[in-house]
Amino acid sequence: MAHVTKNQKQLLTRVRRMGGQVAALENALQQGGDCADVLVQVAAVRGAAHGLLMELLADHLAEHVVGADDEATRASEAQVLVELLRRYGK
Repeated sequence: MAHVTKNQKQLLTRVRRMGGQVAALENALQQGGDCADVLVQVAAVRGAAHGLLMELLADHLAEHVVGADDEATRASEAQVLVELLRRYGK
């Protein structure tokens, strides 16, 4: 996955931001935070994870499906994305 190593700094920044959001969520729960604030934190974590997933999906699609040299590889990598989307939709 060259696209993961190529964009590693950007991806790690996103993951670290998500870690901060999860820590804030944990803190809000431990401190008995307001329900609405906790829900906002949960939505922020979900949004951050979704953004990361979409970025990785786009990169995977461009590099491993569109950029693949042969039809068999394109089909195989497209199937990887289909399976991921099925899992994500559950």
